[in-house]
Amino acid sequence: MATPTSTNKVTDHFMVAQPPRSVSTTTLPLTFFDIRWFFCCPMQLLCFYELPNCSTFQWTQTVLPHLKESLSLTLRHFFPFAANLTWPPPPQEPYIHYQEGNGLQVAVVESKADFNHLVANHARDFKSLKSLFPQLPIISTLLSNTSTQVVPIMAIQFTVFPNSGISIGLTLNHLAADATSFYHFIKCWTWIHRSQTEDLTSVSLPYCKKDVIQDPYGIKSIYLKDIRSWGDLGPVGEVDPGNVLITSIVKRAKIEQLKHLVTTQSKANGELLQMRMSTFVVTCAFMWVNLMRLQEKISGGLLGDDILYYFVIAADCRQQLAFPISGTYFGNCLAQILVSARRGELMGESGIAVAAKAIARKILEFNKGALIGAEKWVSNTKEILKHGRLVSVAGTPKFRVYDTDFGWGKPKKYEDPSHPCAN
Repeated sequence: MATPTSTNKVTDHFMVAQPPRSVSTTTLPLTFFDIRWFFCCPMQLLCFYELPNCSTFQWTQTVLPHLKESLSLTLRHFFPFAANLTWPPPPQEPYIHYQEGNGLQVAVVESKADFNHLVANHARDFKSLKSLFPQLPIISTLLSNTSTQVVPIMAIQFTVFPNSGISIGLTLNHLAADATSFYHFIKCWTWIHRSQTEDLTSVSLPYCKKDVIQDPYGIKSIYLKDIRSWGDLGPVGEVDPGNVLITSIVKRAKIEQLKHLVTTQSKANGELLQMRMSTFVVTCAFMWVNLMRLQEKISGGLLGDDILYYFVIAADCRQQLAFPISGTYFGNCLAQILVSARRGELMGESGIAVAAKAIARKILEFNKGALIGAEKWVSNTKEILKHGRLVSVAGTPKFRVYDTDFGWGKPKKYEDPSHPCAN
């Protein structure tokens, strides 16, 4: 789970379960929304908190017991996170299974690393951040057709930087839930810990049943057939340990400049903008173009102007489906918004405008029908990954990650170094 390094020392390791007899034995099938994340690397959340006058001993004796208690109470409502994921061979289908005695594995680590360096925006070695996350085993496609595999769904690691701060690292198997469910869990956990009560009247509870997801066209069967016929692709979206992580901040003035640029370039090309150029759209366009330029510079390859570059958005569709579904539905409920543009146009002088219009157009299509083409989401992913010419984005400011306050104040820094896979 937690991996010792030259700067990190594992000081404790234990399991946290929900209160005894608070949840009955439960089996939850995976939906097609879940299955499509089979090849994705685990989701990761890392929050740093400043605690300048707290030693490791003080933290483990005074803070940790309350964290364990509040986590246990939270798991009563989010019990699938303490369950196991079971992937049997065909014709059986995968499922989540919880039974009394299941729990979350938690590690406590003491680190000698420089806290201030890790929370900065400048370049940091990814491997130094990776050591702050627990590791999770994943389902192997090599064995998925012949044997039953059982793996935990989530794990947590608390890392103490003596007299500087702490980090809370969470690793989640994406087959179980999306970021909306993930951050719903975090919101409830921080509320219970901060208020020292299990009264969740001000926080909505998750809906943990799968009966609301309809699949009249058999998309789940299509996905399972695709996955079991592909062989071992390995986890998609894993970050190269040799990479560095940089936090880029796009300020309001830059966003307004980008909106003006898109409008001006469109008019110069004799085009009439009929789509809303939102902050999200122009920011994504800006990052897409510049990341592709950086990728070309690093690879040094010569590519033709007619090849396609891709941009993938994982869009929450709880409020976009023809069948009713609660906004607190627990699980995955993400649509794939697949945007493409010719390299020559994207890398040209009006590249950002081209990217913005392409993204805005696909978002309009999504708003008209979130599940249009859903049967091809998994096969599209495999095809795109062959080329590697893509940028993907997930998450939203609506998660308000900087409001995850356990009672020590807001996070000093939030990181999500697990690059979202493009499917």
